[in-house]
Amino acid sequence: MTELPLVVGVDGSASSLTAVDWAVAEAARRGLPLRLVYASLWERYEGAVPSDDPGRPSEQMMAENLVASAAERARRRDPDVKTVTDILPEEPVDALLRAGDDAFALVTGARGRGGIKGMLLGSVGLTVAARAHCPVIVVRGDRAALTGTHERVLLGAGEPDAGGEAARFARQEAETRGCVLDVVRAWRCPAHGSTGSRLLAGGPAHRHGEQASALLDALLRDATAGRPGVRVHRTVLEGPARKVLLECSAAADLVVIGARRREGRRGLKLGRVAHTLLHHALCPVAVVPQRA
Repeated sequence: MTELPLVVGVDGSASSLTAVDWAVAEAARRGLPLRLVYASLWERYEGAVPSDDPGRPSEQMMAENLVASAAERARRRDPDVKTVTDILPEEPVDALLRAGDDAFALVTGARGRGGIKGMLLGSVGLTVAARAHCPVIVVRGDRAALTGTHERVLLGAGEPDAGGEAARFARQEAETRGCVLDVVRAWRCPAHGSTGSRLLAGGPAHRHGEQASALLDALLRDATAGRPGVRVHRTVLEGPARKVLLECSAAADLVVIGARRREGRRGLKLGRVAHTLLHHALCPVAVVPQRA
């Protein structure tokens, strides 16, 4: 059976080249082929850049140079990773979503070539993360996170019916990296205003904490079944999930969160936690859809 590839969206930006570097290492860890995809409706821009060959669109010539350069970069980093390229005359979002239907995961940079100044995540990455049927990894963060020196995969533990796929993905990631799986479940109690207050036994805050711990246990029971060798560090913390996970991302190489499938024309919707992490996390972010 042919392994599904790790698909990377490339556009020539520094951010997309960082995504290529990260994806090469990921493909090597998981034994996957790499597929580099450039997509653009270049006929709209034909003639915008002078071409030596008037019979070919200038945008297409630029695309060929970009993907060839990205492929050579990938081969230099790891010649054992099988790398193929594709240039598609489509809108980038549509092309990547279609590529994701036959991919292990989609990888994008945090910023695109045409990104708006001040925008923390390009529109392509955000839309793909919200709508893809496979895991989407947005590569961002500092050098320590990008090179895996923290030796921790962080899982933001959601509800068992919405986070099972994310938990399994995070467990596999920790297993292939040989690192710790750091699982965090955040909880809040409206009547308990101070995060630094003591949790009185039997009080509302204590009960919320126990419920969060029980949900975390249920999620881990399924995700780590039959994998006793995976080192798991579990934590239950009080506070808004987006704030808790953002702070924890500073000591992680990858943060993994689930995305619940909801009815609607655009498929997956991203909540506040996902938006916060995709725009501000200090390490790469994997959004894993929960399959029906």
